[in-house]
Amino acid sequence: MSTLRDIKIIEAILFASGEPVSEDDLKDKIVKKSEFNNYIEEIKKHYENRGINLLKTGKKWSFRTSDELSEDLVIFKQQKRKLSRAALETLAIVAYHQPVTRSEIENIRGVQMGRGSIDHLMEIGWIKPGVRKNIPGKPTLWSTTDLFLEHFGLENINNLPNQDELKASGFLDKRAAIATITDLAKNDILDSKIESDEEEEKLEDFIPNT
Repeated sequence: MSTLRDIKIIEAILFASGEPVSEDDLKDKIVKKSEFNNYIEEIKKHYENRGINLLKTGKKWSFRTSDELSEDLVIFKQQKRKLSRAALETLAIVAYHQPVTRSEIENIRGVQMGRGSIDHLMEIGWIKPGVRKNIPGKPTLWSTTDLFLEHFGLENINNLPNQDELKASGFLDKRAAIATITDLAKNDILDSKIESDEEEEKLEDFIPNT
């Protein structure tokens, strides 16, 4: 009877522990300490053809997922990543002024931009490159994607709120223009606040009063 209880105790401790357990700690919890090695071998043999195996690392024991299942248990997670201020402004400009070139985005923002903002928005799948504008240098024209519309619950790009609607809702008084789209979509990825009246005037340039 004590033998079965000892084995159950060892199993329970190993299952409950989030890290390998030392042999001394396991022995301390059982009655027949001299039988510890036999208990371990019995448990090890019981699980050798199962989804988890009993493994020894140094002087500690733990249950680990079977190596045969490692590829089947790979889990891919979507990690939310907050957009930078530059990316937020770039997205707002593309959404309201598309199709638009990179230099036009820079003119509206009033600053030069690196590739980071555009690359990040492309990675998310919210903007895409289109045809080239028929001017010297033939720069790429950027526009939003169907994924952008889907994410923000818009039937088409014409459903974006205009400047007057945003002002009437009080959004431009509190946060960046593109963050208002987030509020409408009830999504928490974007959260950016206007810090001064000067920034508010700048944001109004991003959004045509249509």
